[in-house]
Amino acid sequence: MSPRPPAHSLSFEIKSASLPLVSFIVKSADLKVLSQDLQTRLGDTPDFFDNDAVLIDLQHLEVTSGPLDLAALVLLLRTHRMNPVALRPLSPAHEAAATLAGLFLTSEARTLPPSTATQEVVREVEVVREVEVVREVVREIAASSTAMVVDKPLRSGQHIYAKGRDLVMLAMVNPGAEIMADGHIHVYAPLRGKAIAGAKGDTSARIFTHSLEAELLSIAGVYRTSDTPLPIEVAGKSAQVWLANDKLMMQGL
Repeated sequence: MSPRPPAHSLSFEIKSASLPLVSFIVKSADLKVLSQDLQTRLGDTPDFFDNDAVLIDLQHLEVTSGPLDLAALVLLLRTHRMNPVALRPLSPAHEAAATLAGLFLTSEARTLPPSTATQEVVREVEVVREVEVVREVVREIAASSTAMVVDKPLRSGQHIYAKGRDLVMLAMVNPGAEIMADGHIHVYAPLRGKAIAGAKGDTSARIFTHSLEAELLSIAGVYRTSDTPLPIEVAGKSAQVWLANDKLMMQGL
């Protein structure tokens, strides 16, 4: 038997890796309906996905909607620039179809941990979400040891949490999206969703944005919703938000 070469002399390495996935939750096997709904949702933004890796989740599939043509569904998703790579099956028949479609199988599902410090904000935002509502093509860039940097727009239903540090958004936070940080929040784009800074009670945390249009603002549990209009001097303008005497203060930049 030939001696095993030392690892450092090999032309490759094998290491564990994690792959962020977008979860596509299928509720109907009717491909015509799926195609129409995808066109309605994504027709105005054909470049919304950029060959993002996708997990096809069949756990919520209505069995009364008939058999699912998995190969055709894969092709349909690819027309919308999604790249199906995995399947969460509902039945053994789906497992067999996954093999033919070149998808790997998974039964795992993760949830985001709940926040314990948002107090009354829980009435306004859902902190605990299944991982499928998070568009995980958002990349965390290690720009510093204290900040999470996100360079993709956040769409409705998505949630980002910078645990123990600041959050820097380089793209728009759309209505219905939620960003949260234990420290400061910086948004170098329009802030139209929900922003929660000082999530664990840091009263010195601040929120900065190039265009203040938020649905909800919160610092250390003190919050303000869009039910109360923003002051005209900051609405739609560059502004900062901070906490003083348990009251949210706002000022243009």
